Amino acid sequence: MIHHASTHVRWDDLDAFGHINNAAYLTLMQEARADFTWYSRKLRGEKPIFADMVVARAEVDYLEPIHQGGIIVDVAITVSRMGTSSFDLHYVVTHDGVVRASGKTVQVAVSMDTQRSRPLSDLERDFLTQYLEVLVEGK
Repeated sequence: MIHHASTHVRWDDLDAFGHINNAAYLTLMQEARADFTWYSRKLRGEKPIFADMVVARAEVDYLEPIHQGGIIVDVAITVSRMGTSSFDLHYVVTHDGVVRASGKTVQVAVSMDTQRSRPLSDLERDFLTQYLEVLVEGK
């Protein structure tokens, strides 16, 4: 399964070159991730999860620039790996049917009491498994 989040590109996301600044893509992915784990679940009457996770790593591949603010882009999210206390999210940012960027973040579940990583719960694993997709290298 794939989670889709509509994310707004703001005017101030544009840089001096007239396209979305590289750092703004991480914000688009962050907003989509918040929708994935929090807002869309609340809309379905489900309890939000992963309020206690941190990003341990982020990477972005910039494929086609976006030259305008004030638009809505689609950010598709899948889970590409699950570990004991961490998991990888894969993102695809599209606009007008064109893939503009792809990215990956490594999320780590954290105990709010100890401020250290903690194992994923069964509920969290069940949720993530719905979106788990095995990515084939090079495709």
